[in-house]
Order: sequence, then C-alpha cells, then structure tokens
Amino acid sequence: MEIWKRNLYVCWFGVFVMSLGTSQLVPILPLYIEELGVHDINQVEVWSGIAFGVTFVTLAIFSPLWGRMSDKYGRKPMLLRASLGMTVVITCIGLVHNVFELVFLRMLQGTISGFYSASITLVAIQTPRRYSGWALGVLFTGAVGGMLLGPLLGGYLEGIIGIRHQFFVMGGFLVISFVTSLFFVKEDFTPRTEHTHVRLKSIWQSVTAPEVLKAMFVTTFISQMALTSIQPIITVYIADIAGRLPNLALISGIVFSATGVANIISAPFLGKLADRIGPYRVILGSLVLAGLVFIPQAFVRTPWELMGLRFLLGFATAGLMPSINTLIKRITPDEVAGQIFGYTQSAQFLGSFFGAVMGGLVSAWFGLRSVFFITGGLLMLNAIWVFRDIHLSKRVRVH
Repeated sequence: MEIWKRNLYVCWFGVFVMSLGTSQLVPILPLYIEELGVHDINQVEVWSGIAFGVTFVTLAIFSPLWGRMSDKYGRKPMLLRASLGMTVVITCIGLVHNVFELVFLRMLQGTISGFYSASITLVAIQTPRRYSGWALGVLFTGAVGGMLLGPLLGGYLEGIIGIRHQFFVMGGFLVISFVTSLFFVKEDFTPRTEHTHVRLKSIWQSVTAPEVLKAMFVTTFISQMALTSIQPIITVYIADIAGRLPNLALISGIVFSATGVANIISAPFLGKLADRIGPYRVILGSLVLAGLVFIPQAFVRTPWELMGLRFLLGFATAGLMPSINTLIKRITPDEVAGQIFGYTQSAQFLGSFFGAVMGGLVSAWFGLRSVFFITGGLLMLNAIWVFRDIHLSKRVRVH
C-alpha cells in the first residue's frame, strides 16, 4: 500500500478514536459538575457552559502555534504530542476535587490539542492532488463518526462505571491514538528552519491567492457557526413544535445526529467530486444548498420533519470542510501549510463558540424560528462572497 494511503487510514483511525474519547464528555459534564459540589441548577448551567466553551477558546488561540511547530518539526511529532498530552490531561480530569480544577484542565486540554489539525496537514501534503478531496473527505468522516458515537458511549458508560472512572476510559482511547501514530504513521520530513519564525504578513504573501484564502477562513467560520447555532435550542425547539414528549432527550439526540450521519455517508463522495470538478464548485453548491435547507426548518410541525431536513443539511455541509482544506492546500506552500491549517482550525473553533452563543441570543431576542432564517441568510451571503472572490478571480487557477 502506498505511504500516503496508509497514513490516511492510520490518521482516520486516530482521529476517530480521539473524537470518540473526547466527545464522551458532552452528556456527563453537568453531572460531573454536580458531583464536584455545585448543586444549584443555574450554577451548574453556568459552569457547564464555561467548562465546555473554554476549550474552544484556547483551541482557537493555540492552533496556529502548533501548526507552526508542525512546519518546523514535522506533522508526526505533533500527532504524538497532542495524543500523549491529551491522555494525561483527560485522565487528570477524573482526579479533580472542585470545579475550578476542572475548568483549568479543560483550558489546558484546548491548549495542547491539535491531533486533527496535524492529521489534516499530513494527509493534505502527502496525498496526490487528484485524490486530495477524497482523502480529506474520508478523514472528515472519522471526526464526525467519533463525535456521533462518543456521547452515546459516554451516557452508557456513566451508568456502569461512574463518571470519574469514565475519564480513565477516555484516556485509554487517547493512548490508542498515540500508539497507532507512533508505530504506523510514516513521514519523511526535512526541517525548514527558515520558515519557523516568519511573520504572518510574509506567510500571507507566500500564498498564491490571498483573497481566496481569506474567503476560505470566512467560509469556515460561518459554516461552523451555522452548524452549531441550533445546538443550544434544538431540544427547546422540538418541545415547542411537539410538546413535552416523554422521550424528548432521545428524540433531540436523534434529530441532532441526523446531520452527522449524512456527513459520514456523503463526505467521501463529495470529496471525490471536488477532485473531479474543482473544490470551489463543491463549496459554492454546498453553501447555497445548506442556506436553502435551513429556511424550511423554521416551518416544520413534527420532529421527524426536522430530522429529515437536518439529514439533507448534512448532505450539503459534508462538502464544505474537505473541499475548503483541499482548496487551501492548492494555494499554500508546503513550508507553511501547518500554520495556515492552524488558522483554519482557529476559524472553525471560533465559529463553534460564536455559533452556540448566536443561537441562544437570537432565539431569546427574536424567537426560536428566527435562528433558521438568520443562519440561512448568512450562508447565502457567504456563497455570494465565495462566488465573487473565487469564481471571478482570474489571477490564479484554483478551480
């Protein structure tokens, strides 16, 4: 098997296991905060939001740093650093005594993360151009698959082994990512020290199409913000359209997971399509389709109608991140690819953070259904920007 393909499968497995391990935290975080001595429901909600969101903030801050380090030392060392560091931090979370220690370790978790970002850089650089969209689409399914199964596994294990022991299980998952990366990822890397301390302005000038890169950063931010805007209100929205169902939490989970399932099904196909017709066309079509699919979600009358539309949304959005990364790789020199992908990850994490905030605020100010109109409108405006800055650009061929 060719080296690039073997590395793709190893990185996919590592990303899947890493995502599976870390996403188990989602359903048990409020319960763990209660176990740490916070019993007032309002305080539990506040500390859950802080403990959950602080990781995204530190991820956004430190992703470019680790990307720069990957350009200096190689991508495999970053895989090992992130997986081993995460193993230690996640395990230590199971030993904390109060909520302040929990928040500190969640902050540290975001600081030392970066496994997925390093995987994207490694796969993007090593994969032949004609297969890059497909390869990044496959890698994307590993992250989504882990995030879908992790909360289910987390909720199941909590009732069997208890919350604290569950963090030790998560640490075990992360050890698997470390071991597989150590023994099976192969990288022939030559350090390029002349690019280690290059200023951001110089890095920006080294890109063959800065206007395209700017559009991709904005698209990453807006698309991620759109996907997470529904998260704070999905259960409330389902209760609003269907009443207080006895299995409301389960139905909300199924509706929420529908998008991810469609992502897994369609991402490799859309990645292959991007290799054939060009990533920008897939990005443009995905933005337009996603914007259109958001609007009817405001008019659904049953949870199952919402689930169907969220499933269609997953088919649309599955083409975004793999095609964005493919396009970025085409205009970015290998010497600074890690740092550029680090900035892309920062845009993605900031989009996740602000999307959740936006969804909550917009629904509180203008009503639940307004979230879908505003989000759909943002995606359509983003599509116009992409059309203007990429399709009409004649300075560089990135199609």
